[in-house]
Amino acid sequence: MDITAIIFRLVLAIIIGGIIGAEREYQNKSAGFRTMMLICMGSALFTIISMDIDNTSSPDRIASNIVTGIGFVGAGVIFKGDTGVNGITTAATIWVVAALGMGVGGGYEWASIAGCILLIPILYAFTFIESWLDRINKLHIYKIVCPYRDDVIGQFEKRFKTYRLKPGPCIFRREGNVFSATWNVQGSEKNHQRLIRDILNDPSINSFEF
Repeated sequence: MDITAIIFRLVLAIIIGGIIGAEREYQNKSAGFRTMMLICMGSALFTIISMDIDNTSSPDRIASNIVTGIGFVGAGVIFKGDTGVNGITTAATIWVVAALGMGVGGGYEWASIAGCILLIPILYAFTFIESWLDRINKLHIYKIVCPYRDDVIGQFEKRFKTYRLKPGPCIFRREGNVFSATWNVQGSEKNHQRLIRDILNDPSINSFEF
């Protein structure tokens, strides 16, 4: 392969990675502009080298290991936060960017450009869809501490249902006359806010985290 074709493919890989990375940077994700450019360019370069380094061996030997190696990079951006597991979308984006880089390096420039064009709307449009779904069915974790009384669990669960919220798995604890509980509660964001205001204005609640 001549040097002009190699440079063209590397520049194209940088552009594709930069476009996708700009969206991740805008969303304040851990793998942003420079990271995506480097991943896409690196995948393209590895693929080009694997095709030219040794004509006697299988050309997919190096490129096939990109799929394995990129998994370590993707795993690095996944972490467990207070609201659940975060970074899965960014990890999947890294995986796709590596595939686009391999496509560019392997001579499938138009396929990679088409993949980039399809990926950007997915990242943008589905952000709004996820926000809408989050508003109509959001999970909140409520930690409540109050004096113990008979049927205290049933009273709180009844309160959840009053606001059309669905209580899920929960952990209860009692120390003397102090009762504490942690509930996973699902429902619309509007109903969550109504419940939160109600509990915050309840003088019998000693502690409330949400």
